[in-house]
Amino acid sequence: MTFHKYHGTGNDFILLDDRAAAFDATDHEKIAALCHRHFGIGADGLMLLRDRADYDFEMLYFNADGRPGSLCGNGSRCVVAFAKHLGLVEDKAHFRAADGPHDAQIDSDGTVHLKIQNVAPARPAPVHAQLGDVYLHTGSPHHVRFLAQATHDEHDYDHPHLLDELDVISVGNDIRHDQAYDPVGTNVNFAEIPADPAQPWPIRTFERGVEDETLSCGTGAVAVALAAVAHGATSPVRLHTLGGELQVRFENQADGSFADVWLSGPAVRVYGGAV
Repeated sequence: MTFHKYHGTGNDFILLDDRAAAFDATDHEKIAALCHRHFGIGADGLMLLRDRADYDFEMLYFNADGRPGSLCGNGSRCVVAFAKHLGLVEDKAHFRAADGPHDAQIDSDGTVHLKIQNVAPARPAPVHAQLGDVYLHTGSPHHVRFLAQATHDEHDYDHPHLLDELDVISVGNDIRHDQAYDPVGTNVNFAEIPADPAQPWPIRTFERGVEDETLSCGTGAVAVALAAVAHGATSPVRLHTLGGELQVRFENQADGSFADVWLSGPAVRVYGGAV
């Protein structure tokens, strides 16, 4: 089996050209084994690129635990770059993911822009709402918590942050498995409020399905950017993940919802191989 390894700001994926539909998508144990960091290729998830009528392609996404996942923002951007690598698209793509149709654009420098479906207004989270936590569904469910205002310089990422002091895995795991989110669970995002909302918003994410912190989460970045409007952010919002910078642009609607939402960032092919 030939595979390709891609990453979007450190969120890494195994990509398979499965237009022949030869891969058994029901073999969750095999998918989990391929994603294992020590006994497999190692990845946050696996994606199959398949043919789909009326679309350039279809993306089937699986979390690192081998189970089918909801929309993966960084993964979607990577599969668009993969489709260009295969010669299926040039600078634009129209494809289908778990939550429906999506459009994407590819810049000459390799930046991939992914259009997210319209997002409902942020609402108080079903747990820890007293802390100001909110919930949004950006193709995947996201619990968002903002931390106190940061004071570090825009580019001083070596300076200790509030996020550095937070046990993201422990706190994130508790929220992810809270019974309020049964039975599907949720992703959990923590974000610092910068002194200037135009500066990058530092974020960290605990991802369900991976059951760990990841270096970046695309739909989580979208959730934080949209929720950050309540804290002074305006489109476009820059977000600093552990794996690099993402950008989210959008239009605010009168009812508090969001339209014309785009997630932008790099999508990089790391290597290819066979197993």
